[in-house]
Amino acid sequence: MEALESTPDVRARMSRQKSKDTKIEVALRKALHASGLRFRVHGRPVKGVRREADIVFGPARVAVFVDGCFWHGCPEHATWPRRNAEFWRAKIEGNRARDRDTDARLAEAGWLAVRVWEHEPPAESAVRVAEVVARRKAERAARAAARTAARAAVVRTAVGDARTAAGEGPAAAGEGPSAAGGVPAEEGGSPAG
Repeated sequence: MEALESTPDVRARMSRQKSKDTKIEVALRKALHASGLRFRVHGRPVKGVRREADIVFGPARVAVFVDGCFWHGCPEHATWPRRNAEFWRAKIEGNRARDRDTDARLAEAGWLAVRVWEHEPPAESAVRVAEVVARRKAERAARAAARTAARAAVVRTAVGDARTAAGEGPAAAGEGPSAAGGVPAEEGGSPAG
């Protein structure tokens, strides 16, 4: 690869670009924390996937990425440098492709990726993220309740099948109403009628 044409000023400016804890990230985290949400920062949501999210809500399985307008090619604010244009276009398009791949990998693992642009007001972004997290938590709780109900139904069926196989139906065991008038056999009702 040939050396890129650059100047000391450009190199100095680019070396000062933060990749973590940018102003917008910190502002978003403060807004989320103030709304009562708790999260991890700069974590890998899925083991084996070498992609780091800026904010991670583990129980809700939501990964938040704060994308810079320049680095991720914002549709509203992206600028395309004239110097080393091919390099920068390839770099930014590569970042976009990696973002799409990251979103797909997280989705395969049951996670939802939320993208926040650096130009979005932190308070508005925090509301959007909080709504997504609340919805995901509610969905997970509903699925857990459905699984619990399904397990209980299976257990009830298995217990009923076991009792029937053992000849311990409800009437035989004295637990249900008898055929004669609905009075259990133990309380004076006649099982045969």
